Amino acid sequence: MTLEKNTPDEALEPLSQDLVKTLAENHREFRSFLGRRVSSDAVADEIFQDSLLKAIEHQKSLEKEESVIPWFYRIMRNSLVDYYRAHATEAKKYDGYLRELESTQATSAAPADELTDAICRCLKGLLPTLRPAYADLIQKIDLDGQAPEEVAKELDLTLNNLWVKLHRARQAIILLFLAVGI
Repeated sequence: MTLEKNTPDEALEPLSQDLVKTLAENHREFRSFLGRRVSSDAVADEIFQDSLLKAIEHQKSLEKEESVIPWFYRIMRNSLVDYYRAHATEAKKYDGYLRELESTQATSAAPADELTDAICRCLKGLLPTLRPAYADLIQKIDLDGQAPEEVAKELDLTLNNLWVKLHRARQAIILLFLAVGI
């Protein structure tokens, strides 16, 4: 299979100024439409941008007597369907992995204590690669089991500040786990 360059006939046509003007004037309504149908603003923005790209690529499909607004809503609905299909496939993949993991754990001969010890040994091996303050928090709270209130008092932190730092420390250790492929 060879990749062929676009010929001038296949290149994108210049955008219709009426199309651009209508899409820009109705941006908020389009974005609001998407925002009500997805879980976050970032996802809505991503789908909106994808829809704009599709509109540019398929502007020839806009019939002369058809209004730009219903045409673009149709494009956005198709983009939403594509988004949910992709995420449904991803969810099925993770569900299968979860079932496999659960069945492996159910038939595993290793007791929970052995698994906990192995995880703690692994964590202790990674602690020196973290910031000292993060390593100290994980050691004290997660490995040694100290009460967060005691640790906060010992480090002269508010409890809320301690929770923020502990969250960041745990995220850093998770990133390390991912980096070393555990």
